[in-house]
Amino acid sequence: MDVLIYIIPIALILGLIGLVAFLWSLKSGQFDDMDGAANRILFDDDDAPPTGKD
Repeated sequence: MDVLIYIIPIALILGLIGLVAFLWSLKSGQFDDMDGAANRILFDDDDAPPTGKD
């Protein structure tokens, strides 16, 4: 049971590090435009000029 004295603070510190990393990713825009890439793959890019090669 003495090991709980070490394991609980380590778990809390790791959880805090994970929370800080998640909040940092939110602030840096990692989760912006979740649907853009998924929808973009469904449409063809007809804007490119033809290359002339068959």
